[in-house]
Amino acid sequence: MKNNKNIVNGNIEDYKIDYLTYIQLEKKLSKNTYLNYKLDLDKYSIYLRKNNIYNVEDINLDIVRDYLKYLNKANLKAKSITRHITSIKEFHKYLTKMHLVSKNITLNLENLKLEKHLPTVLKQDEIEKILNISLDNAFKYRDKAMLELMYGSGLRVSELVNLTVYSIDLENDIILIEGKGNKERIVPINEHTKKAVLNYLSVRNSLCKKKNGNSDKLFLNNHGKGITRQGFNLILKKILEKNDIKTHATPHTLRHTFATDLLNGGADLRSIQELLGHSDLVTTRIYTHVVNNKLKEDYIKYNARKEE
Repeated sequence: MKNNKNIVNGNIEDYKIDYLTYIQLEKKLSKNTYLNYKLDLDKYSIYLRKNNIYNVEDINLDIVRDYLKYLNKANLKAKSITRHITSIKEFHKYLTKMHLVSKNITLNLENLKLEKHLPTVLKQDEIEKILNISLDNAFKYRDKAMLELMYGSGLRVSELVNLTVYSIDLENDIILIEGKGNKERIVPINEHTKKAVLNYLSVRNSLCKKKNGNSDKLFLNNHGKGITRQGFNLILKKILEKNDIKTHATPHTLRHTFATDLLNGGADLRSIQELLGHSDLVTTRIYTHVVNNKLKEDYIKYNARKEE
């Protein structure tokens, strides 16, 4: 770290700026991760200033714990508070590493025990209803192709809307996806998805608008531009309402259903991890809990020796 005269006084705000510069330039975190750290630490420093704490050496473990209680009273979810804890611990770890404080006061800061919220998945008949679209115009062909891709390949909605006409290789039945942190992965597509995409491509030109130029985005909106996340969310919402599907479903629910159906079908976790683009197998393992819960429900429901 540079010996900057502006930060040798221990001022929290100066150290925070120095740390954020460090993680952005040295650690090369993704834009979203960086912004999360910044938002968390901005909120942390505001709280400290309100409590007349301006110097890092004046922060102690009790103050940090009081801050977490403050977040809890503000009705933040446990997962959000845990993220704040990580941001604060990493900040204080940096201060210690750079010898800007005498000790790391967050070493004994406990992580919250998160409630295990299992992902919502759709039933097979609900999936069939969602994918059963009357193909009577170009937009319906587009919607069908998008939904088949989301469910058939487990895409995130951000990955779907970022697909270009060059992302998909129909000769080899694969798509190139740019996932989180600009990490690329190749995912196969099934026959249903391939057929839906081919049908859409046959009418895609009718959605192009000359005045907006020729967009390379695979899926276009009514202005001839790439469809947005909000646009896809609205499409899915209307389809759910039209089919009277009561399950609270989001675009990510299609991804959860894709993973759970693969696991039920006998796929191993490592394969599912690769298909979903998870960096950690722990993230993928949540789907085993969904499957196990279903097994327990079926056991209780169909066990011949259950209590009368």
